[in-house]
Amino acid sequence: MATYTTEIASDKIVSDNPIHQRLLQAYYEAKPYVKGKVLEPGCGEGRGIAVLAPLADDYLALDKIEEVVDNLKPQFPEVEFRAVVFPPFDDIPNDSFDTVITFQVIEHIKNDKLFLEEIHRVLKPGGQAVITTPNTKMSLSRNPWHEREYTNQELKELAGSIFSKVEMKGIAGNEKVMEYYEQNRASVAKITRFDIFNLQYRLPNALLRIPYDLLNRLNRNNLQKQDEGLVTEIDRNDYFLRDEHEENLDLFCVVTK
Repeated sequence: MATYTTEIASDKIVSDNPIHQRLLQAYYEAKPYVKGKVLEPGCGEGRGIAVLAPLADDYLALDKIEEVVDNLKPQFPEVEFRAVVFPPFDDIPNDSFDTVITFQVIEHIKNDKLFLEEIHRVLKPGGQAVITTPNTKMSLSRNPWHEREYTNQELKELAGSIFSKVEMKGIAGNEKVMEYYEQNRASVAKITRFDIFNLQYRLPNALLRIPYDLLNRLNRNNLQKQDEGLVTEIDRNDYFLRDEHEENLDLFCVVTK
């Protein structure tokens, strides 16, 4: 099945490779935090399950798209999958999990505080969650699939109102990655210069999603044509975890109950 908008970076579409590798590396960076019973709200198409599930005693993965979940079940028979819309996490008791992993999810959640409160509720005392989300300071345009995006400080303050400890880090890229980023920035600027009325920030999300997807896919394909080698050669090792920084591509937030 292929249910790809450009919001879902595919490992099967060549022009998506730099984004796919960036998102994949976050799972490798999360490995030291994973132990015991693990919950992954918003597993998507299972990008990181093969990386993290072997480290867990039990692994429960949630996603809102039933067809995606059904496709994952035969691939990972040792993992429990549920098709649910959250928050809240219905039918999950308090103090159930040692680790929660939720990557590129919180920006889609309307009630982000409830989402974090539910993560806190289902974590055991001393348990940890790892949360990634785009760094809004590095976003090149408004993404109509997102309810909002965060700065380091905004996510730190929100998480700090719920959790006893918050540690902010981020996913960054090497020179090769940043060359791609700058090419992307220039390409996006060529498109958005026609938005003289700043409609991307004024129109409702629902009206922007189809044009956003069409233009974003066109942009990624153009970047591939412009520099095929760069797009295809970037791999997960070109991304790395570093301390809190305004130019991290994604925020990597570790919270402790």
